[in-house]
Amino acid sequence: MTADGGFEVTRLGQVAQPVNDIQRAVAFYRDILGARHLATFDPPGLAFFDIGGVRLMLDAIAEAQAQGPRPGAPLYFRVPDIEAACAALEARGVTIESAPHLINRDDAGVFGVVGMETWMAFFRDPDQNILAVMSEVAPA
Repeated sequence: MTADGGFEVTRLGQVAQPVNDIQRAVAFYRDILGARHLATFDPPGLAFFDIGGVRLMLDAIAEAQAQGPRPGAPLYFRVPDIEAACAALEARGVTIESAPHLINRDDAGVFGVVGMETWMAFFRDPDQNILAVMSEVAPA
């Protein structure tokens, strides 16, 4: 709550990502990405991971799938070394669709350090959801 008693959000608790095959998705997020698997409930078709204190829920519930395609939101994973992360992903069979590239340079210091660069590379999970690794690089 704010000082005046109003409502505000201050922390993200969980993100949901639709998938078609829960076991295949669990294997990818656990074994390829190295996310910490918390639990799988099948049925109904849910799996949970802890990613830096935010829970990722993979959703393969049949009733939701029957309603048609459900596009997922892009997920951006912070990594300390984007080149090393991409090399590790490729070694695990992931196709990097967009090689590491500069997204922006924060010349005004809006996100912290003046001159901080944000680099990203994009790939997909087995359900074709867009994923990215991102790295912030301080100015030299």
